[in-house]
Amino acid sequence: MGTRPFDIARSRVTLFEALLRARDARGGKFKIVEDHERKPLSYDDVIRAAFALGGKLDGLIKRRETTGIMLPTGTGCVVTLFALHAIGRTPAMLNFTAGAMNLRSACEAAHVKKILTSKRFIQIAKLEGLVAELSKHAKVIYLEDVRKDIDFGDKIVALVKGFFPRAFAAKGSPDDTAVILFTSGSYGTPKGAVLSHANLVANVEQGYSHVPFEPDWSFFSPLPMFHCFGLLGGVFLPMFTGHKTFLFPSPVQVKEIPKLIKDTGANVFFATDTFAQQYARNADDDDMKCIRLMVLGAERVKPETRDMYMKRFGVELLEGYGATEASPLISVNIPGQNKHGTVGQFIPGLEWRLEPVPGIEGGQKLYVRGPNVMRGYLDPLKPFGIDLLPEGWHDTGDVVDVDADGYIRILGRVKRFAKVGGEMVSLNAVENYAQQLWPGAMHAAISMPDNRKGERIILFSNQQDAEASTLLAWCKENGVADIAAPKRIVYVEDIPLLGTGKTDYVALGRMAADLLARAEAA
Repeated sequence: MGTRPFDIARSRVTLFEALLRARDARGGKFKIVEDHERKPLSYDDVIRAAFALGGKLDGLIKRRETTGIMLPTGTGCVVTLFALHAIGRTPAMLNFTAGAMNLRSACEAAHVKKILTSKRFIQIAKLEGLVAELSKHAKVIYLEDVRKDIDFGDKIVALVKGFFPRAFAAKGSPDDTAVILFTSGSYGTPKGAVLSHANLVANVEQGYSHVPFEPDWSFFSPLPMFHCFGLLGGVFLPMFTGHKTFLFPSPVQVKEIPKLIKDTGANVFFATDTFAQQYARNADDDDMKCIRLMVLGAERVKPETRDMYMKRFGVELLEGYGATEASPLISVNIPGQNKHGTVGQFIPGLEWRLEPVPGIEGGQKLYVRGPNVMRGYLDPLKPFGIDLLPEGWHDTGDVVDVDADGYIRILGRVKRFAKVGGEMVSLNAVENYAQQLWPGAMHAAISMPDNRKGERIILFSNQQDAEASTLLAWCKENGVADIAAPKRIVYVEDIPLLGTGKTDYVALGRMAADLLARAEAA
């Protein structure tokens, strides 16, 4: 199996050095990354392309400058990221689904003055309006224009640098900032997490020592590289451990992805529960039988999703847990030790502690500290522009229960509890109750202010006949307190999602506020 004991010393390298180390181990000609264009790149190809592109970007971007990358998941984004590292620049991965206001805020927080993107991508994704807005605050550089200037001489130089990469790559410390990633923004404005080279390489090593991988397995990832799950799980983990990875630009192509999994023979697949259900519904029975290890994260795995994958494809779903601030992996179930309803056990090398939360029973707030945990959040008012974590501890904001065997059960985020009539009610639990009653639909619960009871719970659902009275009756029959039953259920055709597949609770909050305002005005 492709596992090794966790050795923290292996994380004391830069991302570029981790890439070179993997090339030395696997061989420069090994085809390591491919995307939907179906032009696989070897380690040597990636390194030479990074030097060629980096040579041109060196004259366009100031030294030590943070540079925005706004590209879809694919080999172009991989090369661009390593090109910036080859010349000692820091990439900030920009979430092009976050909207102009959040992106402008992100650029300001990270002092991004230049954004690297692609004309073709902007046209296909219809992001011209977004680029027009961002161009008021930062210079937009199109990679097609940069590549046009790469001539034969530049390619020869890149070839020579590829033979002696350690001599020509920018020197850096493992503790330098490797990438700035922005939190998903599920519950508010995204925050910039400052991750070092050592953070990310450590998380690769932690994951590889915790999860068994066969040496010949290949990966498939449609997750966005602006999200830590996609960046580490789909790119750094396979590339730094010598496993070919196939990158797909969008997780929403639910009909195409199952066919590509079969076509590429991929064995390791990362997704969210929402997308996993859609892939299964659009797949033929033999499309995903090549999968040997499938990890779902970012949201709870539903029992019906597990049943669907086991019955149709013979695939056992593994649920994991992470946070952008932890690079992201914190815990994950593994084959043979898969405890349903939990997110597995903590990865090696990670410290954790629990603190009680007033009013919440059965769980406590989780704090983590370790080599994979970020330096801090971007904050221009702090020294060096970073709000450092107190003694290295990150407050996850998640309420969890850890059993005697070390398995973690997520009860919800602290901010995902509503105080109704003085009692704390888990909004995640409300969603779970609705899921048990209407398993074929999607549900999302939020809380809104209430003059009488402090807060009220509103449930959004795409179950057309969902009624609050029906859910209340179910709660009574199943011993659930009446207080946990939402007094109002709102039908929506689609639950709004973020680009990562997570529920967009901010958008739902706006929808609820609008509904209440109209009701009061009527």
